[in-house]
Amino acid sequence: MKRLPGWALRGLHVLVAAVTPVALLLTTVRLLLTPVFVQVEYRTPGFPEDTYGFTREDRLLWASLALDYLLNDEGIEFLGDLRFEDGEPLYNERELMHMVDVKVLVQALLKVWLGLALSLGALGVWAWRTDSLTLFVRMLGRGGVLTGVVAALLLGYLAVNFNQLFIDFHSLFFEGDSWLFLYSDTLIRLFPVRFWRDAFLAVGGLTLGGAAGLWWLGKRQPTT
Repeated sequence: MKRLPGWALRGLHVLVAAVTPVALLLTTVRLLLTPVFVQVEYRTPGFPEDTYGFTREDRLLWASLALDYLLNDEGIEFLGDLRFEDGEPLYNERELMHMVDVKVLVQALLKVWLGLALSLGALGVWAWRTDSLTLFVRMLGRGGVLTGVVAALLLGYLAVNFNQLFIDFHSLFFEGDSWLFLYSDTLIRLFPVRFWRDAFLAVGGLTLGGAAGLWWLGKRQPTT
C-alpha cells in the first residue's frame, strides 16, 4: 500500500503522542487492580497492622472480594451481604455508597483504557499496512518521553506532598466528603493511607518504566 500523506502522518503523530500517556497510565492502573498487588502490599515491611483485629489473612480475604466487586457485574449486595462472624455487616451504608462510586469510576476508566488500547492497536495495523510502522514506533517513543515527564512530575509531587495529592484526587472524582471514614470502618482497616501511598508510587513507577521502554523502542528505529 502507499505511504501515508504528510497531513495524515502529522495527525498520526499528534494522536499517538496524546493517547500514549493516558493509555500507559491506565495500563498500570489495570495491573494494580489484581490480587497480586494486594498480596505483595500486605507483605511489605512496615505495613501497618489493623488495631481493630483483622489478621493478614482477613485482610487478604476481604480486600480480594472488594477488588472482585469493582471488576465484576454484580450489584452492591455483593459486598452488602458480607458479614462478620457475629453477624454484623462488614460494611456500613456510607462505605457501600462509596464503593458504588468507586466501581462507577473504575468501570469507566477500564472502558477508556480498552478503547485507547484498541485505538493504538488499530493505528499500529494501519501504519504497518501503509509502510509506516517504523515511524509509528518512533511516535510511540515520543509519547513515551511525554509520559515519562508526567510520571516523573507525579512521583516528585508524591514525594513532597502525598496527602494533598490524595485529597485532590478524591475531591476530583468523588462528591463532598463521601470518601472520608472512621479509622474503625472496614475500608480504612483494609486500605489504610499507606496502601494508597504505595499504590500511587507503584502507578508512577510502573508508568515511568513503561515510558522508558517505549522511548528505548523508538530510539532503536532508523530515522530514514
